[in-house]
Amino acid sequence: MDVRVAHCLLLWAVHFFPATPLAALRVLGKESKTGNQQDGCISLIPCKDNGAICIQPCSPSFHGETSFVCEDRKWQMFTDACASLDVQSLFQRISERETFLPSSGGHVSVAGGHLPFVGEGKPVHGKPGDGAKYFGADDHGNSNCQADFSCIIPDILSSPAIPGNIADIVELLKKITLLLSENVNRGKMQSYSRIANHILNSSIISNWAFVRDRNAVSILLDSVNLFAGKLLLRNGSESIQEHFISTKGYSIHKNTSGKSFDFSMEFSNTGNITGHVVIPEEELLKLPETSKAISIAFPTLGAIIETSRLDPGFVNGMVLSVSLPEELRRILLTFEKVNKLESVKAQCVGWHSTERRWDNRACTMKSDNISSVVCICRHHHRTFKSFSILMSPAMLRNVVLDYITRVGIGLSIFSLVLCLIIESVVWHHVTKTEITYMRHFCLVNIATSLLFADVLFILAAIVHNTALNYQLCVAATFFLHFFYLALFFWMFTLGLLILYGLLLIFFKITRCVFIATAFSIGYGCPLVISILTVAITEPKNGYLRSGACWLNWYETKALLAFVVPALSIIVVNVAVVAVVVVKTGRSSVGEGCKSEDLSNMIRISKNVALLTPLLGLTWGFGLATIVDSRSLAFHVTFALLNAFQGFFILLFGTLLDRKTRETLKMNCLSSKRKCSLAKS
Repeated sequence: MDVRVAHCLLLWAVHFFPATPLAALRVLGKESKTGNQQDGCISLIPCKDNGAICIQPCSPSFHGETSFVCEDRKWQMFTDACASLDVQSLFQRISERETFLPSSGGHVSVAGGHLPFVGEGKPVHGKPGDGAKYFGADDHGNSNCQADFSCIIPDILSSPAIPGNIADIVELLKKITLLLSENVNRGKMQSYSRIANHILNSSIISNWAFVRDRNAVSILLDSVNLFAGKLLLRNGSESIQEHFISTKGYSIHKNTSGKSFDFSMEFSNTGNITGHVVIPEEELLKLPETSKAISIAFPTLGAIIETSRLDPGFVNGMVLSVSLPEELRRILLTFEKVNKLESVKAQCVGWHSTERRWDNRACTMKSDNISSVVCICRHHHRTFKSFSILMSPAMLRNVVLDYITRVGIGLSIFSLVLCLIIESVVWHHVTKTEITYMRHFCLVNIATSLLFADVLFILAAIVHNTALNYQLCVAATFFLHFFYLALFFWMFTLGLLILYGLLLIFFKITRCVFIATAFSIGYGCPLVISILTVAITEPKNGYLRSGACWLNWYETKALLAFVVPALSIIVVNVAVVAVVVVKTGRSSVGEGCKSEDLSNMIRISKNVALLTPLLGLTWGFGLATIVDSRSLAFHVTFALLNAFQGFFILLFGTLLDRKTRETLKMNCLSSKRKCSLAKS
């Protein structure tokens, strides 16, 4: 198998099947080896083929294996499943439930689901339903171990938090949650928190990058939320605090005047960060009877999710989970920012437990300042139970970018107005031939479309920033989409006009036919695309993106209705420029004089040759900002080329046109003569 193909297959398998067994991946590399640790992958540096995989067993005191992938002729660690813990033995010591543990990879039916087990096991005879009975001391002489799980704490805390042990501890917590979550008292919750705290420590976050199952952190979060939600409250409240996980619970009823949870927890070595959960009083009125509310805070979980490459978002605060009665849906959360730079914009999100990603549909932002963010979030006991704030690379705000955009848009609007004024002044002098009429007709519509788009861009920002109604934001987005598409389609019409002038010299088209065709392409196509986009996505509330009056991307991919036509037209215009270069190169070698129309077409081709690379370069850097969204250079270049586009149209489309300059000069001279005659 070709190594490059193998590498692609490996990356595809890891992306779509993060828990793919390494045994199945061994076949993808040419140099897969299974020697002992002394003859392992490290001794093979440098490796021969990119994409090759090497499997190396662990040292004798550990079980499992480590996999390496060849990148740039060096072996890079891919996953590390070496572990020293015996999860099944630990689980048996705290479990009184009588099940059969399969020898390898089996499943135990639990409440209608299946629980995976790893490793060897043995049958424990008895009958189901004896789960509440305690059958005596465990093998280590610890009586009543099932009461609080304390007998396994020393073994876990003394084990290194290496990737293999992290995966095993996540599996252990999952088993405890599914099988041993009856009567969760303070002792059980304390032991559970101490176990989770061991793998949430800020000093071992980097180890999560090599855990075999990329979903392990999501499984951990779901397990903790489910287990903590069953915590029994003593005297109406409970509070269990560890360094990297904190659990609080309160009894609530409809006569409670609002309930809040306050957290202040250590985050790395930078000090403490805080979080605040509030259940509004109007929500508590929905409760039919006395119930309980549980909240869990994780200061490091966001960084672990990022390290595990499970979601690309950059979490900028602690993760706050809540377990509430089904009647309560709306909560207020306050997050202190870890990164308090003024230029960093926050986004309120909820963790989608099914899709295992951050989802901005779960929350809306109430306020955002330099140090904290207040979010209004929608709690759902099956989908959204954990919330945080993101510092997404796509939402970075930089003072330089804001300044460039404001100045550029202002200059663009001024330039476009000036362009249209000049065109109106020189129109009768520069549109005497059919081809020049068509060229200036396209130029005027390009300038008009961009002028409306720039004005609507400002209005859309005002509508969003002043939190006006949703329908107004939809209207602004619709017209912004329409006029930006019109800009590209008129550029496309100009490209077709150039091809007509170069390739169809003997085919004449009347002005009426041209105007009808140009309007159909320039405004008809954008109108159809814009209407279809809003008609398809708006009924599902998927037209707008969260946090801006613009097309949605994450949920409905409505943005493709702009990106696909725009990039397609850029490709066509680049092809047009190539045809112009070839055609004009040939004509310069030929015999005979050039006609007036041909000289005009050459001038048009020069203008398009200047405009089209600028347009393509603009969106080329737009794609670059997606590929490397942290690069300020790409963002600045993209902002410069886009914001000053109106100025470029004035410069290359109008001021550099020889006939336009001559006409302006004649008008100026005529005005001077009139002034002189008036004075005399």
